[in-house]
Amino acid sequence: MKIAVIGGGHGCHAAAADLAEQGHQVRFWRRDGAAQAAIRDAGAIRLIDAAGERSVPLHCVTTDLAEALDGVELVLSPLPATAQVALAGDLAPHLVSGQVLFIPPGTLGAIPMARIIRQEGNNSELAFVEAGTLPYLARLRAPDTVAISARATRLPAGVYPARLSEQAQAAVAGAFPAIEPVADVLDAALMNAGPIIHPPLILMNAGPLQHFDAWDIHNEGTQPAIRAVTDALDRERVALRGALAYGGPHFPLADHYDDARPEWMYGNAAHESLTDSGDWREHIDLASHRYMREDVAMGMALMVSIADWAGVACPVAKGLLAMGSAICGEDFRHGPRTWEALGLAALSRAELRVLLHEGEAP
Repeated sequence: MKIAVIGGGHGCHAAAADLAEQGHQVRFWRRDGAAQAAIRDAGAIRLIDAAGERSVPLHCVTTDLAEALDGVELVLSPLPATAQVALAGDLAPHLVSGQVLFIPPGTLGAIPMARIIRQEGNNSELAFVEAGTLPYLARLRAPDTVAISARATRLPAGVYPARLSEQAQAAVAGAFPAIEPVADVLDAALMNAGPIIHPPLILMNAGPLQHFDAWDIHNEGTQPAIRAVTDALDRERVALRGALAYGGPHFPLADHYDDARPEWMYGNAAHESLTDSGDWREHIDLASHRYMREDVAMGMALMVSIADWAGVACPVAKGLLAMGSAICGEDFRHGPRTWEALGLAALSRAELRVLLHEGEAP
């Protein structure tokens, strides 16, 4: 399959290497040519995983979006939700009908991205796919080297608009066989593990994060008190899913931490692989880190705003959102990815279902 991998993050490098090793024709685009230089010069990425370390050749390494997107079937961009609006404007001149954009996990970015692409004058029929998590637990160890600690073994994913689900799911499954279809993109957004696992970790570890030069919030930062908050927060997510008539499996986060429970998105022992790697022992700036900007300011704000619209209580989520707002000096409840900011708060449930299935008219 011809696949464009768009972006320069950990997950983007992991995807480029992993998909190329599977035999796909991968075109790897990054805006920053200087940061991409080592990979471009070698024509390959160094990949480290349980099988060892090796060099994986890529079909194309480029800073030219037109070159990256020309003729590809799947456009994969596991960039943070904070980058989606700008990315949509960049992609708009080059996308054509039939292409599938996979933006895991997504945070309901499919809706604003689709709008921006149309506003730029591109009325192509495009399908957007979001998932419950990134396909990889991965970290860059050098500009040309990425380490993968785990790959998703179950990846719940939904499509916007849902009427294109069959073809879009098939395209994504060609690259990621672990895909498990769900009803639509909102179903997938309410599977997103980031706004459940990361806010308690970054907010309840705020003191150590500001005190120590490096701190592993997934290791010593995951204590019983924090896990208790995470479980309570996840129960609110599942209650919201139920109120919106989304059925199971709900992929409760408790499954990630307990191998005796049903297999979670990354399979058994994934948490141990993550902590054993040492790759998440890092410096985290509270105000700017992805866990705060994507998972609290956007993902958790989205969840709280949907719960308000649906009449579902979520006191833990609201408390954590208020903590994040206080730390950063911003009101996250009125941020860019809330139900109100997306223009969805005035819809009835029936109108929402139509929108999710059909998409918005050009």
